[in-house]
Amino acid sequence: MDWGSAFDQGLTAAFGEQAVYYALAAIGLNIHFGYTGLLNFGQAGFMAMGAYGVGITVTWGGQSFWVGVLVGILAAVALAFVLGIPTLRLRADYLAIVTIAAAEIIRIIFRAAALRDFSGGSNGLQNYSDDFFALNPFGTRGYSFWFLDYRGPDLWVITVGWSLVLLCVLATWLLSHSPWGRVLKAIREDETAVRSLGKNVYGYKMQSLILGGVFGAFGGMIFAVAAGSVQPDLYGTATTFFAFTALVLGGSARVFGPVIGSMIFWFVIQFSDVALRSAVESGTIPSSIMDGVQVGQVRFMLVGVGLILLMVFRPQGILGDRREIVIGER
Repeated sequence: MDWGSAFDQGLTAAFGEQAVYYALAAIGLNIHFGYTGLLNFGQAGFMAMGAYGVGITVTWGGQSFWVGVLVGILAAVALAFVLGIPTLRLRADYLAIVTIAAAEIIRIIFRAAALRDFSGGSNGLQNYSDDFFALNPFGTRGYSFWFLDYRGPDLWVITVGWSLVLLCVLATWLLSHSPWGRVLKAIREDETAVRSLGKNVYGYKMQSLILGGVFGAFGGMIFAVAAGSVQPDLYGTATTFFAFTALVLGGSARVFGPVIGSMIFWFVIQFSDVALRSAVESGTIPSSIMDGVQVGQVRFMLVGVGLILLMVFRPQGILGDRREIVIGER
């Protein structure tokens, strides 16, 4: 088995584009769930609004990439209002049901054949990121940093992406240590008590939903730029649950929890993929037990087993505080 190659590729994935956009999506979920106690199972919908906001604005509207970024942000804000107005005055499970359904509705609408000229249908949209890559200072050659190897365009996406992650982390830290953030935590613990103190709980929940949704839209934009296309099936339910996995792994209600969780998640995914394929090819794992086609499924099974063990021995996550996961019991 080639452990060195598995480790190198795992580290490359941990600092790569996938870790970036799932970190952004998980930071948004941290605002929703970690700090406010909102169950948003449709973060993929916010990511799709950001990605399609850019893609449709450029390819169909003929505007610049940067106008598309603004449109994507506004689309995420609009989605937060649409989801929040009818649900945020109700119990948390209503928001969970509405968000998971809304994300699927958005995906199905964007892949509809009737909207092919607008959203590209199931084929999606391409050729919308020229303005972004026009600013690329790294060119097209390859770069090596210790164990990490990236092409120039990928390095540009990663540089912008991690810079955006750091800005979102800074914003989360500042807000969580402000009076606004303390109100969010109080709502998570006992919104009835917060309401009795004269605070507008509905307003704070809406603000949290909007902010976390915008962070998710940023993740969708990085996703779209890195992939070079916007395809509706990339924003399915699994995308939301991968982001939740990163949040749970790193620790909710912790500023760096979603970032560390995303990096570890994609390191484990890539490391296990390369290691298992190497073991199958070398005969260390007999073909009667597993072949190369089954590696893709087995690696997620290993992640699932790891999450089960995490929930048993450290349910608050790697960086989490056990008190932060007790919602509504005090």
